[in-house]
Amino acid sequence: MNFFNIIDLLAEADPDVLDRFSSRRAVFNSLGTVAQRAALATSPLFLGALFQKAYAGTASLPTDILNYALTLELLEADFYRQFLAAGQIPAGAAFDAITVIKTHEDAHVAYLHDAVIKAGGTPVTGSSTAGIRFNPSLLPATYADQLKYAQVLEDTGVRAYKGRAAELIGTDLLTPVLQIHSIEARHAAHIRTMRGQQPWVSIGDDLAADANYKAAYTSGVASSTRTTIALGGTTYGIPTFNPAQPSPQESNLQQGAAGTKLALLITTGIGSTTYLPDDAAAAFDEPLQAAEVLDSSRAGGLLA
Repeated sequence: MNFFNIIDLLAEADPDVLDRFSSRRAVFNSLGTVAQRAALATSPLFLGALFQKAYAGTASLPTDILNYALTLELLEADFYRQFLAAGQIPAGAAFDAITVIKTHEDAHVAYLHDAVIKAGGTPVTGSSTAGIRFNPSLLPATYADQLKYAQVLEDTGVRAYKGRAAELIGTDLLTPVLQIHSIEARHAAHIRTMRGQQPWVSIGDDLAADANYKAAYTSGVASSTRTTIALGGTTYGIPTFNPAQPSPQESNLQQGAAGTKLALLITTGIGSTTYLPDDAAAAFDEPLQAAEVLDSSRAGGLLA
């Protein structure tokens, strides 16, 4: 399968197809070595993500995606500010870890704020008293429960970045956004360890079974969907959400669906090897769509 031949065939049927994509060079600009690019160009997963980006019903601007990420980072940064100020964190390793995570979130906020401006947009803003911030009335009184909120925020952040990374293929923003995604995943793993849980998502997660937190580990929306978000002094767009196509839940055991290719059941579908459901679910993190992340049942419900 040759990627460029496919593009040429599409161009015959749709003369505007090349306007939908970045240039051929730009599409592959951030994809590594020649060998890596050649491998990706023959990947159904890569092609599916690229075509979804080109033909999606709602095309998001880079500034939309950056402001979406900035919304989440501002929420997390303010949560950790309140977490530290509450004075419940034990001195020593726990306090040091939360302090470092707060420093990371502040750095993410600063980078994304500048990136929106450089991309020609108006960044969303937040402070301890205005704009995008964590609702102080939701901060639990105890350290143990505060850590639960930290885990939910970090796990949701990881899924949020994964849900939109494909929209940045072919741009210079892909690498730094994936770098932030990686750090959010490390935060999530460390918070889980601090709680005495496994560092990865699993079917047996205690919060996934807790009515107060389980929405973060499912999918779909509880409130009406929007394609325009007005927060933090500006507005930005998010893709249209189709209620019939929610994101996979974290307990998902099937992977690899692309086009007409059916998903593979991980527990039994890999040669003669079988895997326990918990191991299969833990091996793959699942994305969340923007409307799901900003829904009142998840991050949207934590905003002041």
